[in-house]
Amino acid sequence: MVLLRNRAGTQNSIVFSSLSILGTLGSKPRNLAGAFASTFLILTITAAAIALARPQLSNTYTERKASGIDIVVAMDVSTSMEIDDFIINGRRVDRTTAARLVVRNFIQLRPNDRIGLIPFAGQPYQESPITLEHDWLLSKLDSVRPNQELSQGTAIGSAIAASAVRLDKREDSKSRIIILITDGSNNSGRMSPITAAELAKELGIRVYTVAIGTKEGRLPNFKQRFPSQEFDTKTLEQIAEITDAQYYRAKSTEDLQSTFSTIDQLEKTEVKRNVITEKKDLHFYFIVAAISFLLIYTVLTTFTVPPSPN
Repeated sequence: MVLLRNRAGTQNSIVFSSLSILGTLGSKPRNLAGAFASTFLILTITAAAIALARPQLSNTYTERKASGIDIVVAMDVSTSMEIDDFIINGRRVDRTTAARLVVRNFIQLRPNDRIGLIPFAGQPYQESPITLEHDWLLSKLDSVRPNQELSQGTAIGSAIAASAVRLDKREDSKSRIIILITDGSNNSGRMSPITAAELAKELGIRVYTVAIGTKEGRLPNFKQRFPSQEFDTKTLEQIAEITDAQYYRAKSTEDLQSTFSTIDQLEKTEVKRNVITEKKDLHFYFIVAAISFLLIYTVLTTFTVPPSPN
């Protein structure tokens, strides 16, 4: 009877080793959310601390202001400039080629100056206005050749006057000069060199005069196509003296280079450099970041139910 009663009272059931396992179900998501919340709380504090330090981004640069000089190169292109009594790299070249080379180097050394080009023979003409576009100016310089189509002669006075008129329009320049390159004496034009020099002086323009070439118009052992010539050095010296400038005699490429180097040193461009530091505040970005992290932290802690105690 006892055995039967025991069997009849037996009920079907599911056996668990421990009920504590049920309590842990769903706790992992809550723990993960808590870990994220802690992370965003740390980020909030960090961003707020950085914002309070008011970080700045510094950008330092140099401001460069140049007070340039206005220059006109008046270059003789009369037929005699074809005399090849100059040597460059062991090769005989004519006076025009030597002058172009040295003037090119001079222009490249003065990027802040406005420079113009006026070739002349029996009359002057403008090859390039006064400009800062030196690449364009150099291209015009390269095209200069002794011009057979111009009226023949050497109009030094007219060349100075034409150059001075163009410089007179540049009253904003602190200094204005003319560099006159010639291999002859004035024998053409409507204005005498001395009168033109006096006009330039009245306008505050200095005229540097450069007599180019050998006096005989030839180098030893080289046959020339042109007869020897005389330089009117006295007139060129007077022009320079009247305008408070200098006269130079260039018998070789080295002389010509030295002449332009000296002019380059005498006529310096004033360059002012100011170091400027710009600062940009970055604390605003960290304030925004701190607020964003705090909002995320609040959402995670508000809408996440904490795990039940065991």
